[in-house]
Amino acid sequence: MKKDIHPQYAVTEVSCSCGSTFTTRSTAKDGKISVETCSACHPFYTGKQRVLDTAGRVAKFQQKYAKVQKTAAKTK
Repeated sequence: MKKDIHPQYAVTEVSCSCGSTFTTRSTAKDGKISVETCSACHPFYTGKQRVLDTAGRVAKFQQKYAKVQKTAAKTK
């Protein structure tokens, strides 16, 4: 293997916008990484995930499907 072609892999401190910090190893040059979400505040990991129905898409789908069901029932 060639020498001196790989970046330095050093201890890096990761800080989240929620205030949580942890250390890991990375090739970041200044030894610090800032992130918006982490496992302490992300809804998927905290279990506080919400399902948002933007623009009533679920309701529109249900109305459309109800019309299809009615027409199928009438043809039988």
